[in-house]
Amino acid sequence: MTDASATAPRRPGEQVLTALGLGAPALDPADASAHSFPDGGRWRTEIPSCEGPEALSVVLKESARLDVPIHRISQGSGVWMLTDAEITEMVEATAERDIELCLFTGPRGTWDTGGSVRSDSRGAGLRARGHDAVAGCVEDALRATELGVKCLLVADEGVLWTLHRARIAGLIPADTTLKVSALIGPVNPASFAVYERLGADSINVPSDLTLDHLTEIRRVSGAPMDMYIEAPDDLGGYVRMYEVAELIRRGAPLYLKFGLSKAPGIYPYGHHLRDVTLATARERVRRGRLALDLLERHGAAGHMAPLGSRLPGSLRRFDTPA
Repeated sequence: MTDASATAPRRPGEQVLTALGLGAPALDPADASAHSFPDGGRWRTEIPSCEGPEALSVVLKESARLDVPIHRISQGSGVWMLTDAEITEMVEATAERDIELCLFTGPRGTWDTGGSVRSDSRGAGLRARGHDAVAGCVEDALRATELGVKCLLVADEGVLWTLHRARIAGLIPADTTLKVSALIGPVNPASFAVYERLGADSINVPSDLTLDHLTEIRRVSGAPMDMYIEAPDDLGGYVRMYEVAELIRRGAPLYLKFGLSKAPGIYPYGHHLRDVTLATARERVRRGRLALDLLERHGAAGHMAPLGSRLPGSLRRFDTPA
């Protein structure tokens, strides 16, 4: 990728629309995020839904072919859907390339006996139901970190707080990062700030938030934000390719998450879903290349965080019990 930081960014279609008297109002500098990652980078990249070593191999091969830089690779089915050997293979492959590997913790609403999540109201959503579900998430966290995984995905506030406390107490490694899933992503500044204080190092917000919503969040918190640039259909199927530069300007520090709409669901993954999983893994990387090409064409590709960077910097937390 070229460093476009020395070039004044332009907005899509700006020159032609201005010439026709249809130019947009000037951007308000007050809308821009004042935050960044610890190294000064404004954005990182993430390839989600990488469901095992074979899918990971496809992602790594395709990212090299298309020159797509990757900071994080995440999985959605859960630690419990992988063998120790599979986790170890994924840890070693990502460590070799200095990419953060993030695995999902434990059982959640749609994968247990709860029926309310399938009702019209969606009940409690995809959170961990009862003590045993929380225990399963903790067991997954212990197993994954013992095998070298450094980032854990959570979809429950209680699990997040519990794992943060475990991290503070030295029960899991202190440099473990905790990522909040899009399944429970906050939609306002107050809830975003609560997730930060509960221990989140990276918070996935829904892809239907407006640009003004991102600015509102950034006025109260500098915690890294994740957003699907293209969301899976079960999360809305939103496509925000042409807004990438403005999403970064408003939402930094931001993980650009390259999902895929119009694709079958693959969670929980098994070999019966192998063909579609490998095909969609390859296409997610291509979608990343398309988004990065847009940034380059608009002169907004600068300020990417260095590859290999993963820590969130100093964040605000609730006091933990003694």
